[in-house]
Amino acid sequence: MKIVDLKKRLRPNRRNEAVGVTIPDDVMVDLDRVRTYLGFTNIEALIRAYIGQGLRSDLERLEAGPNLTMLADTLRKHGVDEKVIAVAIREAETASTRNRTPHLSAPKARRR
Repeated sequence: MKIVDLKKRLRPNRRNEAVGVTIPDDVMVDLDRVRTYLGFTNIEALIRAYIGQGLRSDLERLEAGPNLTMLADTLRKHGVDEKVIAVAIREAETASTRNRTPHLSAPKARRR
């Protein structure tokens, strides 16, 4: 994520919108267990952390996407077989996802 975008997200008074989601009981039990283990004060905070983590990861992949597309186009111009390009892109996306996905950890205490 770009620094400018990150600074916008860190503003404390950002506009919010409430969203209602129906979640099965067994998932709520699991969320509560994980919440306790990771030290979150409530399930909503854990869900927000999960959404933020997944969103940042997907935005990173989205922003990196055109680079793989341009590389594939360049390889085609140089006569590289389409199957080789497809395998290389799949491997790069898998490695990229594996290396960039942060592990969720307990939130840091806020200073007041």
